[in-house]
Amino acid sequence: MADDRRTPRGSRPRSRTGPGRTSGPVRRPSATPQGGTPARTRRRPRLTGRAAILVLVLAVLAVSYASSLRAYLQQRQHIADLKAQISRTGDDIRTLEREKRRWDDDAYVRQQARLRFGYVMPGETPYQVLDENGDPLDSPDTLSDPATTGDDTPTAWWTTAWGSVEAAGRPATEQRKQPAGTIKAPGE
Repeated sequence: MADDRRTPRGSRPRSRTGPGRTSGPVRRPSATPQGGTPARTRRRPRLTGRAAILVLVLAVLAVSYASSLRAYLQQRQHIADLKAQISRTGDDIRTLEREKRRWDDDAYVRQQARLRFGYVMPGETPYQVLDENGDPLDSPDTLSDPATTGDDTPTAWWTTAWGSVEAAGRPATEQRKQPAGTIKAPGE
């Protein structure tokens, strides 16, 4: 039975046959209708429905990939920032650990007591240099009551700046008449 199905090589049809195909020669419409004048050939549109759908799908994919790529790049930047912050924090930790080890050394503690508080070792004679008013030149870190401080309120920067503008606008003869160190505020 299997031998009955076989056909010799040369006897096979050369083209496929099936639904929607004809076995005879394909007739193409002639360029001229029966009247003899050339007919207008229909051109297929360049953008077919399938092509439009394909372009739409590709555009949607491009937008979704672009937003995903942007989110990915932002996350990578955030990770890099966090790694840099971790590195800085590690440096700070190492610095503080080194400072802590220094405070475990008795010689460092003595040195800091001398510098910060003016402590001296037994048998040493401390000296302090005073200025013409009797105030120490190198005063150690001390706390003072704000109510006991003098009226040393600093002048505002714009007062000094305006004084220099006024001085630049006056002739040299007027500047000599005004006592040194006096600055007039605007509107005076």
